[in-house]
Amino acid sequence: MSVETTPEYIDLLNQGVSREFQVSIQYMLQHAKMEKLLRKAIPENILLDKTTYEAVGKFLREIAIMEMKHAAAIMERIYYLGGSATTKADKPNIGNALSEFARYGVKAEEEALALYRKIIDAAGKLEDWETREMFEKIYSEEEQHLFKFQEYESLIDEKEGTEAVPLSEWRKIFTEDYFTLLNKGVAAEISAIIQYTNQHEKASLLALRVKNTPLEVIGETNKAKVVSELLKKIFVIEMDHLEKISERIYLLEGEAVYSPDPLPEVGKTPDDFLKLDHEAENYALVLYRKIIDEALKRGDTKTRHMFEEIVMQEEEHYWSFDDFLK
Repeated sequence: MSVETTPEYIDLLNQGVSREFQVSIQYMLQHAKMEKLLRKAIPENILLDKTTYEAVGKFLREIAIMEMKHAAAIMERIYYLGGSATTKADKPNIGNALSEFARYGVKAEEEALALYRKIIDAAGKLEDWETREMFEKIYSEEEQHLFKFQEYESLIDEKEGTEAVPLSEWRKIFTEDYFTLLNKGVAAEISAIIQYTNQHEKASLLALRVKNTPLEVIGETNKAKVVSELLKKIFVIEMDHLEKISERIYLLEGEAVYSPDPLPEVGKTPDDFLKLDHEAENYALVLYRKIIDEALKRGDTKTRHMFEEIVMQEEEHYWSFDDFLK
């Protein structure tokens, strides 16, 4: 190993992973909540091409993806240093208004910057220059996020209508048990995102280091590299699923959960990854078909169509993993 590390140092790096998971989920769910807030905005907004909700919503989605990339980069470094990357996320804070989103964002970014200063200092003391340089780059990007959130921290939120709107008959189908079922989809997607991202970075390391056959040497690839590239593609689609499902919940006046369920499992080898991910996709397919059936019973056509589209994509993921297990 090029750098002599300590368990305390790896734990410090893993705090960065947990922090990045937290803010990625936090910002993505806040982004998904924008459509709900947009519908509650003052009626005068109908005369505008764009509102503050749409402007901030785009920004939140962009940095949610960037934060997950930060998590991936840190995990990759942890594996390179001989450690194991965590699958635990710190608790996200969502909020119910733009000003709350901004305040929670400022708090999260300030905490991240404080943590990363500690990591940069620790990396310097261990002469781990690669990690130090990586966190200096992440630090710079997090500082830009902080400045962006500070722009909206004192924002006066657009007011909701003063008159309460009676609950329409058709909306009575959206009961608490229905939201609980839909939120199982949110929890499953968060689990898959964390699991696949972690495995992608672990597989990337194995791909760089191990070639067992002449074919792997000649082709400059191996099973780990193939699996890593597959997971990267699927991860992006799972992020899109998380966005769609949580946005639908918010639009129906529900609240999205932010904890993974089932808990992510990583495994030790590419074969472990494939088996675990095959099981994860099977879980999602069974769950989403239950949701489709329930949506059909309730006449919730839009949710049903959304999950039918998601199921088609999850089936492709299932068969992609299944091909390797035969």
